[in-house]
Amino acid sequence: MKIYSALLLSLVGASACAFDLLPPPTAWHGASEQLIAAAGSRWITPAEQSDFTTSPDYAATLRYLRALAAASDKISVHSFGVSYQGRELVYARASKPGAANKPVVLVQAGIHAAEIDGKDAGLMLLRDIAFRGRDDLLDQVDLVFIPILNVDAHENASELGRPMQRGPLRKGSRSNAQGLDLNRDYARLQSPEIAAVVKLLQRFDPALYIDIHVSDGTDFQYDITYTFAGWGTYARSPATAHWMMTAYHDDVSAALSKQGHLPVIYPSWVDPDAPAQGLRISAEGPRYSTGYGDFIGVPTVLVENHVMKPYKRRVLGTYVLLEQSLKTVGREHARIAAAKAQDRAARPERLMVRWEREQVPLRMTTFKGYRYDSYESPVSGAHELRWTGEAQDQQLPVYGVRATREVTLPPAWWISAEHQDLIAALRAHGIRMEAIQAPRTLSLEATRMASGKERSGAVAVKTITLPPGSVRIPAAQPYHLLAAALLEAESDDGFLASGRFDQALALEWRLPKHLLAPLAEQMMANDPKLRAEFQDAIAKDATLAASRQARLQWWEARSDYAERALWTYPVYREPR
Repeated sequence: MKIYSALLLSLVGASACAFDLLPPPTAWHGASEQLIAAAGSRWITPAEQSDFTTSPDYAATLRYLRALAAASDKISVHSFGVSYQGRELVYARASKPGAANKPVVLVQAGIHAAEIDGKDAGLMLLRDIAFRGRDDLLDQVDLVFIPILNVDAHENASELGRPMQRGPLRKGSRSNAQGLDLNRDYARLQSPEIAAVVKLLQRFDPALYIDIHVSDGTDFQYDITYTFAGWGTYARSPATAHWMMTAYHDDVSAALSKQGHLPVIYPSWVDPDAPAQGLRISAEGPRYSTGYGDFIGVPTVLVENHVMKPYKRRVLGTYVLLEQSLKTVGREHARIAAAKAQDRAARPERLMVRWEREQVPLRMTTFKGYRYDSYESPVSGAHELRWTGEAQDQQLPVYGVRATREVTLPPAWWISAEHQDLIAALRAHGIRMEAIQAPRTLSLEATRMASGKERSGAVAVKTITLPPGSVRIPAAQPYHLLAAALLEAESDDGFLASGRFDQALALEWRLPKHLLAPLAEQMMANDPKLRAEFQDAIAKDATLAASRQARLQWWEARSDYAERALWTYPVYREPR
């Protein structure tokens, strides 16, 4: 480790050597070290050959995979897309010849390219399946392995990459060549990389989807951590979440512990700068891999290896997790299929779109952390944390969330034929729809607002004639929750929130005040009933009574002009 630090210092200089500022790693030896190939072995991986100080680049990774495939009838390499900069996206499939229709475990590494533990663990596991007698793992399941998802970022590697992370020496960047965080793109599909992965999810409909990362920041004793959407507590697919929180969690935790690792469900902090405030559990939206899996009913695991643990230890722990995942899915595939079917057949009437942290903890938990000190930094002028490396078990509160806004879901949504971009986006997600072949006049709920930058508005039932090619998206379909998350106006991951309509305006500008005031006066004089409603409203609402603008807008909303002064969100809802 001293050699590693000296090499880093020589390469990037003292100013960038954050590695030397980390608390010292604790000594570790585990049974999983026996997984490492002996020096000089025919199929030793590049990471093993460097004693886990480096990780192979894109070209070397593909050479190794293709060499495995050429030498083993159990491994094949496939293209599934092209990156933003034109690099081939590949996956390796491990399966026994002649076997068909087995459940699939889909594993991806390098969605954040610096966090590349999964690539080197997966290469070791494929090698052992092909040549070291571990093909028994494929008796009941197939493995589909993406070694590098964010390939452009992987090749944008530097010794300066992610300095808070212990290894490998050169690390890729977080964002792709478009500057996007790919693990925020599942709902939007703005990147070719995530669009390709979503197609794989539709093609394989995996029994388990594993997305491998490395954690940020806070120091603690655990080395391999993993989590599921909402920790199961706030999952949108409760049957699959229950399976992950019980059978899967129990198996993986036991396997890692037996091999000398220290696993735990990934800790999300209330405040990383004040760890004593405790941990939080929250709901997730479909922008994330775990949230997306939750919304489509695919059991999805987010692996977050601990950033300050040495690379060798993290890679070996990842290998153990992947190995046990194959074993567990092989044994549990019938239960997984039943859980997926149950979640996809459910028809919840409401969708939580806003939430906030509860003030009272759900429970207390024992957490294996490290002691930290606080000191006053002459640079920041504030108190900063200093991790000591001294083990300390703590009792921490765990906080949940409560809904602050839920929307009632309709039997179906409608989109007019003019909006082919929305229709294409839904089809890219595998959402089912029915196109009409002739004009149809319907009574539908329309949401009107000032512009496409709004997130909510006035909802009213309107008579709308839709042209041929318009589509009906039924709520009664397997991806019902994903459809709701994309289509509902108030959803954080919906078409409105994604900025698709930021430039959309009403047909007309709002009336200027010098015209609106005399219009309102005329309306008041001509409609005694409306005048009485206005007088009653200002008598009961002091805020309305005191605001010139609010008073005028009250009248504008009731004028014939209002229809053209508001923009209509082009997703209509069937009334219940």
